[in-house]
Amino acid sequence: MITAIVLIHAVADSIPETAQAIADIDGVSEVYSCAGDVDLIAMVRVHTHEELADLIPAKIGRVPGVVDTDTHIAFRSYSTADTESAFALGADD
Repeated sequence: MITAIVLIHAVADSIPETAQAIADIDGVSEVYSCAGDVDLIAMVRVHTHEELADLIPAKIGRVPGVVDTDTHIAFRSYSTADTESAFALGADD
């Protein structure tokens, strides 16, 4: 599974509608509206790079209200749950 984080600049007046339209696209797992340098952050999960190459420009990039995208591909995932399970190895109660 390939995970990509897509930073999205959107037209300010249409952020809620733009976010929902992006969230409705197959392969998009979450969309967050946020403060800072970007308006929306979309989490994309697909099986192949070809799917990613099709999804970002052809679908997300064409949603009304999207001005620009910047895509970052994740190499590894780290979370508290992963860390806790790693430290629990061999610890039988």
